[in-house]
Amino acid sequence: MTALAIDLKTGRSLVTTELFDSVAHFVHVHNGQSIERAERIADQAFAFVATAAAATVPMVPSDEVDHGLHAFILHTKAYAEFCDQHAGRFLHHNPAPGTGCRTLEAVTTSAHAMKAAGFMVLDDLWTVNGENAAQCDSDCGRPYGSAA
Repeated sequence: MTALAIDLKTGRSLVTTELFDSVAHFVHVHNGQSIERAERIADQAFAFVATAAAATVPMVPSDEVDHGLHAFILHTKAYAEFCDQHAGRFLHHNPAPGTGCRTLEAVTTSAHAMKAAGFMVLDDLWTVNGENAAQCDSDCGRPYGSAA
């Protein structure tokens, strides 16, 4: 059996160290996450926005990734520049509170879109009410849809 090496992209690789550290620090301070977990959340938030730029499905972050998304959006100039670079337009955030849009199905679809776009998805950050929304099978971190 031949093992295939697959290089998955990270959200962290899409931004400067300064921006990454600032967003992670914001999540750490304002959401009470350890710095290590805040960095993982920030990584997923950048990957989420980059995927949403070209996604053909509605994108809905998990609760934890949403913390990183909000922290990134509050870096308004950097967020606008990132959107312009990756989407060619500003990506608005429409939280639609109380509409029940953050369902297991919606978050799973988003995690799978990120995997299909070649991003590493950190499964433990993609949950809805304690249910894992990222693991489509026992894929051990392979991009979604990969048979290898």
